[in-house]
Amino acid sequence: MVFRRRSSAAGGSTPGAPGDDDPFTRDALSHVDSLYGTALRLTRRAADAEDLVQDTYLKAFRSSSQFTRGTNLKAWLFTILHNTFRNMRRHDGRSPIDVDSETVELAQAVDAHGQAQHTPEELLTRATLDVDLQAALDSLPDVFRQAVWLRDVEEFTYAEVAAMMQVPVGTVMSRISRGRRQLYERLAKARVAG
Repeated sequence: MVFRRRSSAAGGSTPGAPGDDDPFTRDALSHVDSLYGTALRLTRRAADAEDLVQDTYLKAFRSSSQFTRGTNLKAWLFTILHNTFRNMRRHDGRSPIDVDSETVELAQAVDAHGQAQHTPEELLTRATLDVDLQAALDSLPDVFRQAVWLRDVEEFTYAEVAAMMQVPVGTVMSRISRGRRQLYERLAKARVAG
């Protein structure tokens, strides 16, 4: 994904357009890959992910005066991304999927001998599981996939994930825990099958 500065007929920057020499623009654009990865996880289509990231940056640049220097720019951008995604889903007639977390089955991470196996966090860090991990992560319900992705891959704090997803911190912790368990189950099944 490439972002280019628009040029005026005189060959300079468009008045009011953010420039490469602007610290906000430089810092904001440094997060494009992370935003795109998350957008792709949310939309599951490259074209939609590109549109989502582009809309996110458009809103961020227009609202740059509202950003407080010294705070977490990445979290601010991800909040814009998630809000934009929610609005796009609402506009398309689709609402974000809500899952009653009480109905989700909990599974214990134990082997056939009753011994605890590796945690989902440990499995996430293993490079040998890239293909299986990606497939398992993609198969998670949206609310769990988003929470796990933001916490474990993007490394946001629980509070930042809660703000982005607009839910209480306890809900985020529950979704991450349950998402990790489901992720572990899927990875364990893939290992047995493979």
